[in-house]
Amino acid sequence: MEKMSINIAKYLIISVILVAFAFDSQAKVAFLCHSTYTIPGIEEGNGVQDSIPQELKKKKEKAPKTKKNNKNRVSFETFDYNYERALKFYQNSQYLSAAKILEELYPLSLGTTKADTILFMFADCYYQNKDYEMAAFHYKDYVRRYPRSERAELAYVMSVKAVYNISPYFALDQAETIYAIEELNMFIAMYPNSKYMDECNEMLDVLRNKLAKKDFEIVKLYFETENYKATQIAITNFLKIYSYSNYAAEAAFILVKNNFQYAKKSVEKKKVERFRDCLDAYQSFRNNFPDSPWLTEAAKYADEATKQIEKKQKSRTNI
Repeated sequence: MEKMSINIAKYLIISVILVAFAFDSQAKVAFLCHSTYTIPGIEEGNGVQDSIPQELKKKKEKAPKTKKNNKNRVSFETFDYNYERALKFYQNSQYLSAAKILEELYPLSLGTTKADTILFMFADCYYQNKDYEMAAFHYKDYVRRYPRSERAELAYVMSVKAVYNISPYFALDQAETIYAIEELNMFIAMYPNSKYMDECNEMLDVLRNKLAKKDFEIVKLYFETENYKATQIAITNFLKIYSYSNYAAEAAFILVKNNFQYAKKSVEKKKVERFRDCLDAYQSFRNNFPDSPWLTEAAKYADEATKQIEKKQKSRTNI
């Protein structure tokens, strides 16, 4: 009986422990089901809140793509439309915009009546924008491709004008100036009755005078540094090549003065000969430039040279 009482007591204790354990488990489950906490990488749901910020979680809706205006893309289908665009840019002096379209249109226009017009306008866009090297190239390309076109002569003279505009300041290397003169001479030979002949002759005068000025500055440098023999040679050559130039009269006067000073500083036995060179230079100067403002001063050197010759000759006679 006592043993049975002990067993009953054990069962009661075990039952109490089991009931307490069951109650505690239910409380924990309830707590978990009604609580929120953060687990990285897990989406929100089932009572668990993820750690991704709400502003990143909301994806921006992509704006619907707008269709590009394919008319502006140069192709056979859009040729006429873009040709009109290029014309409008050209007429509004928007030459770079026009040139960009014309460059794309030209390959598509080959074999059509618009090809030569497009190429001419393309070259002219560069000229009007003062890109003379590119203009000269494309004008000459036009002449090569369309030699029988009614615009061929105009394109040729425009290429010459472009080269003319490339010619640099006189003190710099004059290779471009010489090239421009050659191009002008070729144009004149090809179109001897051209309506642009007066314009071409004016350009030739400017270019030749530029070369003359460069050589004339060399003449003056020789004279100012008292390099008398070099001055004589330089002026003689200058007057052969540039007798037409604006500097010819002054060069001839410098020769008179140069020869006088050269004679004066020479050794005694050379003086008479070199004073005579002064007189020869004066005679040539007076014949070629009778209206020169330097003629009066040149005459003074000639008179003094004459006196020196007479003086030297008398002294030799007396000896």
